[in-house]
Amino acid sequence: MGSSSDGQPALTPTKTEKKSKSDTDQPGHRRIFGRLFKRPAQAASAQAPQPVVQTVATHGISNLRRLRVDDVAIPKVDIVAVPMDIGKDELVEVFREHGFSRLPVFKGTLDSPQGLILLKDLALQHGFGAGGRYALRKMLRPVLYAPPSMPVGVLLQKMQRERVHMALVIDEYGGVDGLVTIEDLIETVIGEIEDEHDEEEDILWKEEKPGAYLAQATAPLDEFEPVLGVALRTTEEDQEIDTLGGLVMIRTGRLPARGEIVPHESGVEFEVVDADARRIKRIRVRLPGAVVAAAAEALADAAKVAPPSKPTQKAP
Repeated sequence: MGSSSDGQPALTPTKTEKKSKSDTDQPGHRRIFGRLFKRPAQAASAQAPQPVVQTVATHGISNLRRLRVDDVAIPKVDIVAVPMDIGKDELVEVFREHGFSRLPVFKGTLDSPQGLILLKDLALQHGFGAGGRYALRKMLRPVLYAPPSMPVGVLLQKMQRERVHMALVIDEYGGVDGLVTIEDLIETVIGEIEDEHDEEEDILWKEEKPGAYLAQATAPLDEFEPVLGVALRTTEEDQEIDTLGGLVMIRTGRLPARGEIVPHESGVEFEVVDADARRIKRIRVRLPGAVVAAAAEALADAAKVAPPSKPTQKAP
């Protein structure tokens, strides 16, 4: 019948289509098209897994959002400030001793700040042979206040807008908790700023005595390790460290305090000679032989200081 003869040819393309589809499923076809149309996720999975290394940026523009004021502020115990009733000669001596260009002024205690005194204002009004009655209150300039949780970028904009280069960090009770300058904020972005008044730190290390070195925290390990003759970077995490200070911080997991001694698995001993609230500055490195010698020397000194024992009286 016509209907059956017309329907038979209609089934042929369907079989042909299935056959052609099965042909493309052959391994050779899959390899060819797989290479041509491989998805990015599949390409990434084909590679060997790479170890994840976390790095912490010491400075950069992201710090303006990431860091808070209390991350960069000088702690209260390190603030140099002057009382309201300080005399002119004493004030000049404080500026000369510390080398700062501005100082907070307080009344009674540091928790009652009155403002800032600028060295420039003191010099213009009472220096260079200028006379006049000394009055500290008339020379005071306003000081900014910032909570510890304020982002660094927000405070930097506020300092720029109000043209004040120093801020006091205020805690929840209204007391002074720290101090931050505009230089501290800028250094979080571009790194440390050194001017003509900063001490020269060209010498990265020096040998104090055999087996003992006094080194800057910025000393590069690539150059310092050959001098010591000891491999300080012994773990996979150490390979990402470039400086001696970074190695000591990795070993402690925090910023060590001044005077703290950090041992190394090789027997080397690190003593933090100088540090502040934000960074390590100088480190004394003792090789294993020097560590033993230093301990013996300390015992000998202790024996010299100890009073001699009194002889026991014998019975008659």
